Amino acid sequence: MRRFAALGVLLFVSGCGSLEYYAQAVGGHLEVMRLAVPIEERLREPGTPEPLRAKLAKALAIREFASRELALPDNDSYRRYADIGRPFVVWNVFAAPEFSVKPIESCFLFAGCVSYRGFYSEEAAQRYAVSLAEQGHDVYVGGVAAYSTLGWFNDPVLSTFIQYPEPEVARIVFHELAHQLVYVKGDTMFNESFAATVEEEGVRRWLEREGTPAQRAAYQDSGKRRAEFVALVSKYRAQLAAFYDQPGQLEEKRAGKRRLFAQMQDEYVSLKASWGSFAGYDRLFARGANNALLASIASYSELVPGFRALLAQKHDDLPAFYAAVRELAKLDKPERDARLAALTTG
Repeated sequence: MRRFAALGVLLFVSGCGSLEYYAQAVGGHLEVMRLAVPIEERLREPGTPEPLRAKLAKALAIREFASRELALPDNDSYRRYADIGRPFVVWNVFAAPEFSVKPIESCFLFAGCVSYRGFYSEEAAQRYAVSLAEQGHDVYVGGVAAYSTLGWFNDPVLSTFIQYPEPEVARIVFHELAHQLVYVKGDTMFNESFAATVEEEGVRRWLEREGTPAQRAAYQDSGKRRAEFVALVSKYRAQLAAFYDQPGQLEEKRAGKRRLFAQMQDEYVSLKASWGSFAGYDRLFARGANNALLASIASYSELVPGFRALLAQKHDDLPAFYAAVRELAKLDKPERDARLAALTTG
């Protein structure tokens, strides 16, 4: 009841958004929780389809591995399953000013300020995106298969990702549990980059222990593509940031922006050709690349090199790594970022 009450408090936080927004957030999450049942129970039910049964059993094994081998929180999160009947659990709306690659933040009581706003309805997300676009901002709407309540609730495995390949299920579970371990209010990039590092190391260990040679090879190829794509986006994000900082007339700024995004698109086409038939990132460009899209990708990747270096410094000892990250979390953001940058260059 304390957790339900905490969610209810969100409805009355002034300056953080409308009552309607919080109502959909609370109602949407409570519906997900209502649909969740213990995975063990679903495994015992004779009516559970065999393909789903196998997937749920594997998800439970991944969950046990997370606490036993990765020292991630040992609680009831990801030990229940909810079939929510839609492709994504939430749709996140990212926004950035017309001439900036820094995201516009939304602030909440428990999560602090984050670089997106989530909706349980795609229609509501699109309406909000339109309202931001009408103010002159770049917007990007992305469907999300899972999210973390930071330990306030026992987050379930969802139908939105249970059918993913095994390494992807593991990646999501490890990532979301990492948010329960360390979370800094108001620093999306730190939080997401930390969780991305944990997921990366966790999947590597899972596949080393439980994966087949084919799974390991496929995930290695996936990681290579992901790294190349992130490098491309990071390159143009830096170029755009430098361009936006230069003085210029409005139309000159817009023309230069179009030119840089067109160059990025062309370079992506060339990069994709080197991947053969893989087109998994096409959906990100489906509505055209913009500042908000770049900001969304940077949130999950920009500080990962620093966290990787810190993990290596701790000789891949995850508890020691988590302790070091907790110490970083106590610092002011500029010092946190500087420490991680020094680890990368050092």
